[in-house]
Amino acid sequence: MTPADLAQLHGAAFSQSRAWSEAEFQDLLVSPLSFVLGDSHSFALGRVIADEAELLTIATHPKARRQGLARARLTAFEDMAKARGATSVFLEVAANNKAAFALYTDQGYIQTARRKAYYTDPAGNRVDALILHKSLG
Repeated sequence: MTPADLAQLHGAAFSQSRAWSEAEFQDLLVSPLSFVLGDSHSFALGRVIADEAELLTIATHPKARRQGLARARLTAFEDMAKARGATSVFLEVAANNKAAFALYTDQGYIQTARRKAYYTDPAGNRVDALILHKSLG
């Protein structure tokens, strides 16, 4: 997937928040530490630094939701992270993103921290970010 493809899908998936631009995806993908897995329906983007993986974003097109794609991408991301030497993974998710939080906790992620007022929603309200971790051992 190209940075333009990623930006287009991310924009569709995150229509209620700020989607990432093509340039932002390009900047992330320049690093050999970053990797993306997916197709035109869904993708996961992350990186591995030393023995820790970070899931930067995961997106599913609204028309492809409720088909298990996000769960499959998350599992593929974890497998690739392990193959690259990660023993744990972390991510952040908006506290009001109930569907994503449920996916992550169902997959064994545990909340370890909270960043107060980290995000701004389209109405200008501040939303906390939840930091979640999972052991890949």
